Amino acid sequence: MDAALPRARASARWDKNKGLLSWLTTVDHKRLGILYMYTTFFFFLIGGIMALLVRVQLAEPQNKFLTPSQYNQIFTMHGTTMIFLWIIPVFSGFGNYLVPLMIGARDMAFPRINALSYWLIPLGGITMYAGFLFGGTGEAGWTGYVPLTEKQYNPQVGQDLWILGLHTLGISSMLGGINFLVTLHNMRAKGMTWFRLPLFCWAQEVTQGLAVLASPFLAGALLMVLLDRQAGATFFAVNHGGNALLYQLIFWFYSHPAVYIMVLPAFGIVSEVIPVFSRKPIFGYRAMAYSMSAIAVLGFIVFVHHMFVTGLPVYVQTFFSATSMIIGVPTGVKIFNWAATLWGGSIRYDTPMLYAVGFLLLFLVGGVDGVYLGSLAVDYSLHGTYWVVGHIHYVLFGGSVFGVFAGIYYWFPKMTGRFLNEFLGKLQFWVMFIGMNLAFMPMHVLGLLGMPRRISTYADEKGWGNWNSAVTMGAFLIAASVAIFMINFFISMRSPKNAPADPWEGDTLEWATTSPPVKHNFDVVPEVRSSRPVRDMRRAARKVRA
Repeated sequence: MDAALPRARASARWDKNKGLLSWLTTVDHKRLGILYMYTTFFFFLIGGIMALLVRVQLAEPQNKFLTPSQYNQIFTMHGTTMIFLWIIPVFSGFGNYLVPLMIGARDMAFPRINALSYWLIPLGGITMYAGFLFGGTGEAGWTGYVPLTEKQYNPQVGQDLWILGLHTLGISSMLGGINFLVTLHNMRAKGMTWFRLPLFCWAQEVTQGLAVLASPFLAGALLMVLLDRQAGATFFAVNHGGNALLYQLIFWFYSHPAVYIMVLPAFGIVSEVIPVFSRKPIFGYRAMAYSMSAIAVLGFIVFVHHMFVTGLPVYVQTFFSATSMIIGVPTGVKIFNWAATLWGGSIRYDTPMLYAVGFLLLFLVGGVDGVYLGSLAVDYSLHGTYWVVGHIHYVLFGGSVFGVFAGIYYWFPKMTGRFLNEFLGKLQFWVMFIGMNLAFMPMHVLGLLGMPRRISTYADEKGWGNWNSAVTMGAFLIAASVAIFMINFFISMRSPKNAPADPWEGDTLEWATTSPPVKHNFDVVPEVRSSRPVRDMRRAARKVRA
């Protein structure tokens, strides 16, 4: 009897219908969404540990904690991990779980391709990290600039594995993007016109369109680098007639739209959270949808502002400086619309709402200091300094990461049938908010003081030590906030399922099914008559009861 019990447990674990094997072979969009989130959060933790190592090295002048080569490798993999293995795919996880529910579909359009898109994520991550087993991975930063990636400067096979890993992640992004677009265009419920679509779905539509259009350019640039390294090509080898600036042009033609791939889904999440916790419809729904689309178009014509110091003709720089200012207009429309939604609302500051409001404040700072960098005169002084590091972290941490946690706390009851602890959630928010500002605001001061990016140490007489110590303290506060979240998660997952179908009195279709949803999503797909179908159902039910 005692010997049979372990065998029974092992059999249940590998049961293809309900055990571990069922998760490994699943094509259900909800399970794949959860797998995306677990996997990307794992990489988020690894990237965060690397960030702490970088900050320990820079906490004081002339530190010997890491060698320059170790610093460059960790710095490179921190940026690569946070962008390509955390922020971009975690939003695909939200989209996988929520988009079919929000549009009243049974699943994604191509379930098997959906599963392939997910499994390419851990494969790409393992490929890149395998470089550490072969004497070291890439040392050229997450941008992979040439000539730093050329074989004569970095002969390690780890640099090739870094390129192949990014190729794998790019294939995942393009396959997933096509799947999302087909699903959104062809599988909406009866009555769900484009202007009844949830704004999170609008954000996914625009984001995935950007991913499909922009990702091939990164793939092309990386392929040319790989051919230079392994096949004797000379695309970027200046000594053999190549052009190093060509790489930057192609890379930034992908990577500036990629900034919006990383932040537009957060716009969508915040656009769902704020109306629900303000007890008001979103202000200017169509303006929000149009502004997201405008950002997608303008995102392709501002990329040269990353290259103002490369000696391009002044008229070219002036044109891209102007477009960089113009792209602030649709972003400003969203900020004002969110603020107008809050104005006069019956606001409940539960944890999802705290993260949404924190997103507004922090992303606004990142947007404003980005406008400074769009000015030619200012950019000439600040390009390549820690001002740029502070700017991108206010956008991608204060914006994207705060948006992720707003979404986690908002949809956790729907996904698991359980609530996250509210006290621990608010404690995590305030520790993260304080730590984020302590970590990244002093970077602007360091930039004004002239501290360059991508250095592993600095002289004491520069006067940067105290500011760097403050940044390191902020980084450890952020780490503490993530630890609080993990404690909250494990405690909540051990609690009983007590979340109702519609705990927040939401507006969109995912709240019309059970928590967690049944395998087929809906017993009966509700008919959509407005952009707030679940609210319509509640009002109709109240009339019947009355």
